[in-house]
Amino acid sequence: MAKEEKTVKEEKKVEVEDLPGVGEATAEKLRENGYDDILSLAVASPKDLSELAGIGEGAAVKIIASARKFADVGNFESGEEIMKRRQLVKKLTSGSKNLDELIGGGLETQSITEFFGEFGSGKTQIMQQLAVNATMPEEMGGFNCDVLMIDTENTFRPERIIQMAKAKGLDPDETLRRIQVARAYNSHHQILLVEKAIEEAKGRNIKLLIVDSLTSHFRAEFMGRGSLAGRQQMLNRHMHDLLKFGLLNNAVIAVTNQVSARPDVFFGDPTAPIGGNIVGHTATFRIYLRKSKAGRRIARLIDSPNLPEGEVVIQVTEDGISDPPS
Repeated sequence: MAKEEKTVKEEKKVEVEDLPGVGEATAEKLRENGYDDILSLAVASPKDLSELAGIGEGAAVKIIASARKFADVGNFESGEEIMKRRQLVKKLTSGSKNLDELIGGGLETQSITEFFGEFGSGKTQIMQQLAVNATMPEEMGGFNCDVLMIDTENTFRPERIIQMAKAKGLDPDETLRRIQVARAYNSHHQILLVEKAIEEAKGRNIKLLIVDSLTSHFRAEFMGRGSLAGRQQMLNRHMHDLLKFGLLNNAVIAVTNQVSARPDVFFGDPTAPIGGNIVGHTATFRIYLRKSKAGRRIARLIDSPNLPEGEVVIQVTEDGISDPPS
């Protein structure tokens, strides 16, 4: 009998209203703010849920705990179970075989890949190439999907997308149609756009979210050591929202980052990425880019959960990102 009840429970889809303590009015508020399924509630923070739904933080904790029980998250799992889930991870080609090999076959879904470097190191070029590549068929290393891009520095150029699409043999008009860009005007707007992206992705095949650049607004708006704590708190929330998008949609998160040029940050190290440990601990893969000669760039993998450090040479041409000729 217990086994039959368990089967019925598994077959029945649990809705937000089914959770203890969630009435119709609360469920409506949750849905309006993007919490419209059990998984999104299971990974929410009590503080955010409390503020959005207008309920006490204690009640929010109970709702999240119930959602986690139904979503089967927050429990210990065997390495074998995690390995099975890892089999869902897909890889997106960067356009360079050298770079793909450096990061284990391409950019992983359910992960954040950060590219950082000085001005002109090729960060935005790589982001636009990834946007084009994601629309390609899977047999070409793409996802055959739509793309969302958050542009914080007004660097997106449709003319560049057309060049790259033609080089790949793609229909440039169709490629442009599949890439949706939102301009972020400040750090608060940037954070809200990730929440909007989570909403946009529902029921759609969106497997790539790009933020170019991750830290430019935060860096400009939070000046001096006195504002560092506030900046890091906002960045922390932003990074976890990005990771949430990747997990919910089995998507690649690709971001660019600037390097420090101020003497009061990272002891003046001009190659250190902005954001400190907050960004460093949340980004899954960190790649440092620097200029070389004749359109070439050096890409160095400096952090990964399972790959060794190393560096390769890539090339930026009119056709996009590729490998330099042998």
